[in-house]
Amino acid sequence: MNKIIDTVFASSTKIIAMSILFIVAWIFTVLLNQSMDSIQALGFDFLTGTKWAPNLEKFGALPAIYGSVVSTFIAMVLAVPIAIGVAIFLSELAPQKVKAPVGVSIELLAAIPSVIYGMWGLFYFVPIVRDVFGGIGISMLTAGIVLSIMILPFMAAVTRDAMNTTPDILKESAYALGGTKWDVIKDIIIPYAKAGIIGSFILALGRAIGETMAVTFVMGNVHKISLDLTAPATSIPVTLANEFTEADTDLYYSSLFELSMLLLVISFTIISIAKFYFLRRKRRS
Repeated sequence: MNKIIDTVFASSTKIIAMSILFIVAWIFTVLLNQSMDSIQALGFDFLTGTKWAPNLEKFGALPAIYGSVVSTFIAMVLAVPIAIGVAIFLSELAPQKVKAPVGVSIELLAAIPSVIYGMWGLFYFVPIVRDVFGGIGISMLTAGIVLSIMILPFMAAVTRDAMNTTPDILKESAYALGGTKWDVIKDIIIPYAKAGIIGSFILALGRAIGETMAVTFVMGNVHKISLDLTAPATSIPVTLANEFTEADTDLYYSSLFELSMLLLVISFTIISIAKFYFLRRKRRS
């Protein structure tokens, strides 16, 4: 009887795990099927084109791809060091009476809907960016700042949990050998929790590159490539959110589906590269 239960349980978990791959493949197949008109009509020019003019049936995805990558890069650059600092403080430095309320606050920040972050960014960060850096405030820089605030609580919470898994005996041994607090954090805790820390960065990267509503409020929808971070721009999620209901031709509709398929491919590629590269280095170290 126990063997039958074990077999059923193992088979069930295997089916559930394989269904994840099936769902991903299904989503990709649907997007690919809906994108065929655009792929056949525009070909590779869709990826390299910079002009997005639905009235002329010209669709170039490069400005949206550029905006997605740049805004996500800004968010990661701003959020990663702060998230590590918060996690170190909560796991090793904060008094016991401070850890609980600050930890709960971080988890509450992670639960705030993205549309609220977008509205907050529109009325708070847009004027600040406009006054400090120039421009009109609605820009890739503002989008990157809002994204960094959105992913910061998630990264900090997961990184803190990873650091808390470090065995006390390792830390106590380091202190016994004369290590300082900084030595223990740098040489014991961070190396031990490296896999969990990297995992939090990868998950946050996936959320940042696909975020829609918060970025839609503060980025604009201007299909141009500019090195000026204070200029309005667009991203793939922003374009989809603003224009999907406006698609009035088959080619326009199909181009938006191809854009969404590109977002899926870009997200999957970036996360896969980061996961395999960093975790492989972690195993070698």
